[in-house]
Amino acid sequence: MPEVIEIPLELTHFQLPKAVHARLQMLLDRQDAGETLTLLEWQEAESLVELAEFLSLLHLRSQRVAK
Repeated sequence: MPEVIEIPLELTHFQLPKAVHARLQMLLDRQDAGETLTLLEWQEAESLVELAEFLSLLHLRSQRVAK
């Protein structure tokens, strides 16, 4: 039987702060334009994408559970 993890409702509405989202977008735009990111910039972008995906998944799962 799968383990059930309860998620506080407040966490389901959490999003990347606007400045963090803007930083991620800037890094992705630079990469899309063909500019090479430094290793640190690439790692930062990768981590922020993973965080954004996690938050989206958390939000979607909370909606599914609420139904």
